[in-house]
Amino acid sequence: MTDSRSDQSLFKPGDRLAPDSIPEPLPLLERPGDLPAHLFLHGGKAPFSCKVLQFDDEVVSTFQVHNYDEFESLIPSQALMWLQFRGLANIDLLHQYLSLLSLEPSVIDILLTFPQKSRITSTNNSVLAVLHEFSLATDPTHLISTQYNLVLTNRMLITIQENPQRTFNDLEAWLNNKTNNVKAIDLDNLFHFVVDDILDSHLPMLESMSVFLDDLEERALLKPKPSILNRAYQVRFNHRVARRQLWPLRNELIILLRQSQRLLGPVAREGLHDMADHVNTLLEIGDSIRLQLNSINDAYMASTGNVMNQIIKTLTIV
Repeated sequence: MTDSRSDQSLFKPGDRLAPDSIPEPLPLLERPGDLPAHLFLHGGKAPFSCKVLQFDDEVVSTFQVHNYDEFESLIPSQALMWLQFRGLANIDLLHQYLSLLSLEPSVIDILLTFPQKSRITSTNNSVLAVLHEFSLATDPTHLISTQYNLVLTNRMLITIQENPQRTFNDLEAWLNNKTNNVKAIDLDNLFHFVVDDILDSHLPMLESMSVFLDDLEERALLKPKPSILNRAYQVRFNHRVARRQLWPLRNELIILLRQSQRLLGPVAREGLHDMADHVNTLLEIGDSIRLQLNSINDAYMASTGNVMNQIIKTLTIV
């Protein structure tokens, strides 16, 4: 018999849910966008590299890791660490590195899965995120995507990205400026800063789409051609692809905030709450873009209808 309170209990004020115990990868049949130029040149798998930021009592130390032994020597440290892995050309070595970090096997599977559906979830010992950063190519009908896999534990933040050209220099500079107060650095705050930085890519992409659609609508009114509808259809398809990777995050952020997740402190929870509002805003902007796409169809049909009426009038007079 179904408990009628089960669905409602998720959203009662003050309720807390238990973190998910055994999450599984959510692989995609194909990546949600085209390869960035740098990845395209490397056949989709850029050279592998590893950088470690270690937060000691009084200093932020940065290490460029060149081999397995160097990486293994850093792990016994009790300092907080941000492990950055870039490029997927050596997935076996990446797997060896991750195997040293006492992660659950299911978490490692998620971190090594590319491409994968966007998600934010948690286990008893970690918080996971899979995100896609979107941009438009020089031709606005081409959508570019890059995937990021993240995991937060009590001592480490791990980020894995397929495109090594993307950096978090501003965030790292901010961390280095806190050398007099390294103890104030919380990995949960760093986690939501990184997630927010990645999600920020959606807004410029949506703005570029909107500007391009304004131009298409004007051309549909002045010089309607079938190619205009073809380009509008491609933008509609790209918008749908990006929206599918954004949509699940809204509910998953709400659920994460409802969970009794000990890894997230009050400041990080507030940041994730703001992030949920940000996702809602992006989805609302996406709705306005769908209206623009409909307006292009209407403008094209009206313009071609007027041209046809003029032709019929001319033929009638003749």
